[in-house]
Amino acid sequence: MRHHTSSSPARRTLRRAERRLRRRPVLVAATLAVGVLATAAFSTATPASQAEASGSLPGFALASYSTTPAASEAAPALSAVEKAVSDASAAMTAASTVASDIAASGLDVGTPDTTVDTSELEGAVAQLQRAQTLPAQYSTEFADVVVTLTASVSEQAQGLRGKLDAAIALKAQREAEEKARKEAEAAAAAKAAEEAAAAAAAKKSAAPRSSGGGAPVFATGGAVGGTSPADAQATARSMMGGYGWGDDQFGCLVSLWNKESGWNYQAYNRSSGAFGIPQALPGSKMGSAGADWQTNPATQIAWGLGYISGRYGTPCGAWGHSQSTGWY
Repeated sequence: MRHHTSSSPARRTLRRAERRLRRRPVLVAATLAVGVLATAAFSTATPASQAEASGSLPGFALASYSTTPAASEAAPALSAVEKAVSDASAAMTAASTVASDIAASGLDVGTPDTTVDTSELEGAVAQLQRAQTLPAQYSTEFADVVVTLTASVSEQAQGLRGKLDAAIALKAQREAEEKARKEAEAAAAAKAAEEAAAAAAAKKSAAPRSSGGGAPVFATGGAVGGTSPADAQATARSMMGGYGWGDDQFGCLVSLWNKESGWNYQAYNRSSGAFGIPQALPGSKMGSAGADWQTNPATQIAWGLGYISGRYGTPCGAWGHSQSTGWY
């Protein structure tokens, strides 16, 4: 991972610890030499002198006892080292995890560098672990360096985590706003369609409601397969026999689709989105009758006749419903 940190104090501490560590073996060797000489002197004393010195035995026992606190102090020191290593491992794991989470999210968290450089901390942990083979006090300064670097890595990882959380929250807010906008547009379109249907119903309220629906206006001179309104009516008339419908039903169909589209295969209702001769809503429904539903009147008519048959039984049934409600 890569992220620049300010760690010069930590490096100075490391250098000081290394210099002290290089000097300490000399001190240890001197201490051991003194201990050997004292032991030899004590072992060569005569029994009498030992007996005379019996009063000083408590002093020897005290000298021997003086090493016990040093040994007992080793456990807390080792515990501090172990804690420093454990905290460092947790900080490096957190840094790796947040970098992976940011990459997986694909979000812009507001900074070009979304990683944390943990190499210096890794090196300090390795030095600290090597120092544990020496007496506990030797590792104190190394542990201090690890603690300092751990704090820096943790701070950077937490900062990136906060940026990621903010980016996720912003994305959720934008998605909610977009959803609300689309719902508002859909509600407005539905309201416009209802108003248009009500207006159409008001205009037709005085129209006759017989099965024939008044006097339909027939187009003349049409040819089956053409695209003009007259051609479309000729095509529809040729198809009606397949449903068992006669000319009386054709008159209702002419009136119905005169009202809906004027038999224009390109008719489009901007307020509702209905399309084509039968004014399918949406127009893509007519795709079930053919892929050319946008350009072929015959495909639109075939779909429209099937819709009328399935829902109203006959064109006159559909026309009567349209006169009553303004739609079919």
